[in-house]
Amino acid sequence: MPANYQSISKTAWQIRRDLIEMIYQAQSGHPAGSLGMADIFTALFIGKILRHDSKRPEWNKRDYFFLSNGHISPVFYATLSKDGYFPEEELKTFRHINSRLQGHPHFTFDQKKKLPGIENTSGPLGQGLSQAAGMAIALEMDGKKNKVFCMMSDGEQQEGQIWEAYQFIIHHHLNNLIGIIDFNNIQISGSIKETLSLGNLKLKLMSFGFKVLEMDAHDFADIFAKFELAKKENKQPVIIIAKSIPGKGVSFMEKDYKWHGKAPSESEYQQAIKELAIKEKYCG
Repeated sequence: MPANYQSISKTAWQIRRDLIEMIYQAQSGHPAGSLGMADIFTALFIGKILRHDSKRPEWNKRDYFFLSNGHISPVFYATLSKDGYFPEEELKTFRHINSRLQGHPHFTFDQKKKLPGIENTSGPLGQGLSQAAGMAIALEMDGKKNKVFCMMSDGEQQEGQIWEAYQFIIHHHLNNLIGIIDFNNIQISGSIKETLSLGNLKLKLMSFGFKVLEMDAHDFADIFAKFELAKKENKQPVIIIAKSIPGKGVSFMEKDYKWHGKAPSESEYQQAIKELAIKEKYCG
């Protein structure tokens, strides 16, 4: 790995350890997708692919990030805290009653309950892209240059509302929107292919009118390069298909759909933390 990516890689491994701690302490959560998206979240926030400022979460020139597959909230929260949006100590309250860190991110106007960095409420899969499209068209109508990013899952592409949103985005030429699909090929009941195959997703999206980029979700050079291309595109909306390994970094979780939404036991937790510590040390 080039030296200039070693620091951000180290941070990504730290975030993986943090999210495993969160899920273990809560005895509830979704580790597979969270581990798989750690590199992309680290690049987006810590690597400043997104235009944002943790000291000014509501800065009016920020890029907007919408999380549609809200069950991967552990990686989102761990990344936000690492970037200074809120104290890392608060990660210990994940999924607790009255915590700001609920199982699925919650947006509120109540300043006492609001978690900085959260732009939308998520939970029911398939809704986040519609939320992002609404923000994108509002920004267009106001003549603003902010970008809108929306993270989705591959299983979410089985939802009809996603495809309605795709039509809306193309019809209104929302070239300020960048969609990201975490393509890890698992969902709660098994593989995507066995549960409800998406066919050739890239060709389907291209036929709608999207510019489609494919990305290795664990190669920082590719992550930064593809997002740079996406941000420069001004003639059509962009969808990035990010091919990831669910459970990345924890040997017994990798590519196993049973870890879609399951907390580790004490022995599994200890093994996971040990493996991730080694990966962090050697950044590999």
